[in-house]
Amino acid sequence: MLLYLVRHGETDWNLARRIQGSTDIPLNDTGRAQAAATGRLLSRRDWDAIYSSPLSRALETASIIATEIGLDAPIAVDEIVERNYGEAEGLADPELSERFPGDTPVPGRESREEVVERVLPALMEIAERHPDEAILVVSHGGVIRSSEAHGDDALI
Repeated sequence: MLLYLVRHGETDWNLARRIQGSTDIPLNDTGRAQAAATGRLLSRRDWDAIYSSPLSRALETASIIATEIGLDAPIAVDEIVERNYGEAEGLADPELSERFPGDTPVPGRESREEVVERVLPALMEIAERHPDEAILVVSHGGVIRSSEAHGDDALI
């Protein structure tokens, strides 16, 4: 089975280098174009299903990709939503460094371990539902980085 993780397209907060986290920021026009280009690239192979985070930037990316590759609408999975960054959400790097310098804890921020604890079981469940199939999962940078850092052994 192939489980292929795809990051959503650009949003205005990505462009402004703001931390989005679980804040539901929609795709911008560049993000929609990126999703369509990704779909065209992914259409070179056959896919069996597409899943997505429920946040609109991921769900719209997945919908655009699904249209490009001829799949039904994506299935939203709550557990693969982006990492919650707590009080850091909406901040740009300089604001983050000013408000939470060095190793100052960010109230409400989900740890990478907590992300892994909720994401990996969801990915495993998707994989178990689709043995011997090729599956796309559209999610977020924090989720993908956390999963890759921890998930190599867990998904084998």
